[in-house]
Amino acid sequence: MTSNTETGGATGTADKDYNLVWYVEACLSNALRLESYIADAEREKDSEVADLFRKAQADSRKGAELGKRLLRARLDGN
Repeated sequence: MTSNTETGGATGTADKDYNLVWYVEACLSNALRLESYIADAEREKDSEVADLFRKAQADSRKGAELGKRLLRARLDGN
């Protein structure tokens, strides 16, 4: 269930900012996890799967960079 009101009473951080922090962390965590999956695929000599995971990792890194840029601007007050 979603709410139309922003909270943050428990953490002191507005939902929109918290959600952005979470998104960046999730992207970075995913990129790190995919590193293991790439190694597994390479060990099995499955280049097709390794390439898929490399593309997914690049997308996760891109998402993290976009999120960090937006978060930085928001925290700087821009």
